Formats: sequence, structure tokens, C-alpha cells
Amino acid sequence: MHDWAKKIYGSSGAEPADLRRLSAVNEGALGSSLRTLHVGERGWITLADAARLFSAKEPQYAFGEMDDAGKLQLEEFSAIQRCSPEFMPTKGRLYFRRNA
Repeated sequence: MHDWAKKIYGSSGAEPADLRRLSAVNEGALGSSLRTLHVGERGWITLADAARLFSAKEPQYAFGEMDDAGKLQLEEFSAIQRCSPEFMPTKGRLYFRRNA
């Protein structure tokens, strides 16, 4: 699977039950939550929260083909926070993995 496809559709595999839900009150709170993760650890927010934070589109259209601005904003935020986003639409979540 291509890297971009993994980001949108997620990768297969079992998910640990203890993944942390991150604060999504605003970008600052999410950034603070991300900084508490250890390198390689994952946390998540809902796709609805991700849409509210990073996209001007309706939640069902956020980060889709027509939402270049939303994708760019999420990409820039993730780079600053040193994390990798991974969409899991079947679970209604956006996961973030802390990078080194």
C-alpha cells in the first residue's frame, strides 16, 4: 500500500486497547497532548474533531479530494508537533504517532 493510501485508509493490524485519546479542545491542547506521547506511541482524536480543528469543510468532506487547505493545515501541524497522522475512517478516528 502506498504511503498516501496508508495515511488515508490506515494500515491493517491489531490495535492496542490502551491507546490514549488526546485532547482536541483546540490546536494548543492537542499539541500539548501529543508532546506527552513517547516516541513511537500513538494517540487519537475523532475525525469530527480533526475536521473542526484543521478543515473549513463539512466533516464528511474534510481532508478529501477538494480539501487541499485542510490537508495542508494538518500536515503543517503534524510537522511542527513531530508526529505522523493516520486516518482510520472505519473507526471514526485520526491517529497520531510520535516521531523521533
